[in-house]
Amino acid sequence: MSAEATDQAPFGRRRGLPRIDLRNLRRFSRAALLGSASRGRLPDAIEHVAKVHRVHHPGADLDVLRKAYVLAESSHRGQMRKSGEPYITHPLAVTLILAELGAETTTLTASLLHDTVEDTEVTLDQVGEEFGEEVRFLVDGVTKLEKVDYGAAAEPETFRKMLVATGNDVRVMSIKLADRLHNMRTLGVMRPEKQARIAKVTRDVLIPLAERLGVQALKTELEDLVFAILHPEEYARTRELLLAHAGRPDPLAQAAEDVRGVLHEAGITAEVLVRPRHFVSVHRVGLKRGELTGTDLGRLLVLVADDADCYAVLGELHTCFTPVISEFKDFIAVPKFNLYQSLHTAVAGRDGEVTEVLIRTHQMHRVAEAGVIALGNPYAPTEGVDAPEGERADPTRPGWLSRLLDWQSATPDPDIFWTSLRDDLAQDREITVFRSDGGTLGLPAGASCVDAAYALYGDDAHSCIGARVNGRIATLSTVLRDGDTLQLLMASDARDTASHGPSPEWLDHARTPAARIAINRWLAAHPASQHELREPAEAPESASGLTDHDGQDRQDGQDGHETQDAQATRGSQASQASHGGQTVAPASTGAGRPEAGIVVDLPGATVRLARCCTPVPPDAITGFAVRGGAVTVHRERCPGVARMTSAGRTAVGVRWADEDDGDGGGDYRVTLFAEAFSRPHLLADLTEAIAAEGAEVVAAAVEPPREQRVRHTYTLQLPDAGRLPALMRAMRNVPGVYDVTREGRSMAAAH
Repeated sequence: MSAEATDQAPFGRRRGLPRIDLRNLRRFSRAALLGSASRGRLPDAIEHVAKVHRVHHPGADLDVLRKAYVLAESSHRGQMRKSGEPYITHPLAVTLILAELGAETTTLTASLLHDTVEDTEVTLDQVGEEFGEEVRFLVDGVTKLEKVDYGAAAEPETFRKMLVATGNDVRVMSIKLADRLHNMRTLGVMRPEKQARIAKVTRDVLIPLAERLGVQALKTELEDLVFAILHPEEYARTRELLLAHAGRPDPLAQAAEDVRGVLHEAGITAEVLVRPRHFVSVHRVGLKRGELTGTDLGRLLVLVADDADCYAVLGELHTCFTPVISEFKDFIAVPKFNLYQSLHTAVAGRDGEVTEVLIRTHQMHRVAEAGVIALGNPYAPTEGVDAPEGERADPTRPGWLSRLLDWQSATPDPDIFWTSLRDDLAQDREITVFRSDGGTLGLPAGASCVDAAYALYGDDAHSCIGARVNGRIATLSTVLRDGDTLQLLMASDARDTASHGPSPEWLDHARTPAARIAINRWLAAHPASQHELREPAEAPESASGLTDHDGQDRQDGQDGHETQDAQATRGSQASQASHGGQTVAPASTGAGRPEAGIVVDLPGATVRLARCCTPVPPDAITGFAVRGGAVTVHRERCPGVARMTSAGRTAVGVRWADEDDGDGGGDYRVTLFAEAFSRPHLLADLTEAIAAEGAEVVAAAVEPPREQRVRHTYTLQLPDAGRLPALMRAMRNVPGVYDVTREGRSMAAAH
């Protein structure tokens, strides 16, 4: 049989989820054995469940529960649990757990019947005929779950099918979680090794699923039960700590009174409760903080009527107490991925002790405790929500389940699916990232821009070429932090995945199954593109036509020697060549060649524009005489000017010629840096944009890409210096280019 139990738990229970009295269940089930209840009257054994159910659903039809109980009891009659109790006590206990959490009638009906198809002669068709297709669907889903060995590597395909069924109706998993909780509560009859095996599966698979479904009431108790079995010594120490504090004055009770007084004076109607931490939570806080105080053992919970009151409470607390700003989190404005909403803060009271406070509405609290179970039937047709033909409307499915369905359908290999799922479940924390359009995106902690791209765009993320994080350009490998603002940069033609697609290196930065699965699928479909996408720039022939403008050696330095900047540049280029970067030899004006458009106060001198700063009108300029009767012209802000002045070199007066000088116009040289995301055809597209603006490429160098970014350096000859701003705009408009700057000058200065 599917349920394994005894009615003695191996340790004491915490305050929390109510527990069914098995002695009463024995009496109720024996009463049912003696005869059915009179028509229209609930059997004694189900009456308590019905009372709890009516608290959450006053108008519920209880007749269907009576029918379900009668069928379940008669079907399981004669079957016993390993503890010796009638088997009917198990489905009753599971149903009571769900009723306490506010599950709707259909879920409770299916819960009463959840083991009948697996363990008795009842068939699914009978269930459907008696209770309708919806109950049949849920019972079928739970039956499939019971057949899954969660920890076996041989079962990934079965587990995958189970999760697909769960994703189609989360109530299936709700019943399974309640079933596991009752079995874990009564696990003491099992051999220790079997207890450990069941506890490990609960820890690795079912507790993370409960977290993602938002069912905190089940998750926290399951954590404590697993903690006691797998870590008995730590559990015992934690229990002793709690018992030691139990006999002392409770500082949280005094803090609650202080908060009540502040809110009453402010005219805010609120319920203030002390929420003790469960065992695992106390253990974690102890590991983090060391020695614990009384206020570390719990938190205050403030319940109010509406969202506005939540923020009013927050304002009063931060006004009347000293807030710990680092502890503030707003999960109302930005709900967590599992529907959780609350304000978190911490304040220091009169004695200086810090108290953590949770602020919620009553509805938020119901959802925080019961998650998707508190939503009732999220699949009932909703006015204004259109469902695809043959499917139920699903306006409230948590984002994690929606993502799960998306990437499981895209993974043909069940082993990859299983591995990806386990990795995803291992993520115990989620961050919220703000999108540039004002929306939010939930991601697991440690996720990168790659993960964000696939979470937001699906397969269209293949064309992502970069990102801005908090307004700054960032690589796709950048790990995102909670609260970051993200703007993803896409190629101009997102459909052209032959030119824009993921490289194998993306897998090193992908943390989510959705991203890894999509990248692997694309790489498998485009094996010939992988080498091309890893190239730093274009093929060598793309730059072969970019030769030295006048074929002469570079002579930028004073007295015929290179400056330190020029030496560094040449060394960098040599290094680039040795590492596979594509480099084109720089051009030189050559000694004695005059530059048009410059008037120099040294008769007979030839003029040369310095390559370290390549001035163009209307830059402020100065000149220095060099060997050979030449004058090298620099921008006044060029670092070389300061070095030569400090060395005692005398400046030569130079100025830009105007029409009255009879030497206006002429060619001007400028060095531009293009920062871009590495992609095929980038060099060709940039040189095409440069040519379209009438500029001539004198020299070009492409540095090897680093983290998918590349830097191009161009020395250009312009027929008119006034064309420089338009040229820079044209280069910046090339897809993938995110910044174009002039050497030694910011991009904004060019406009």
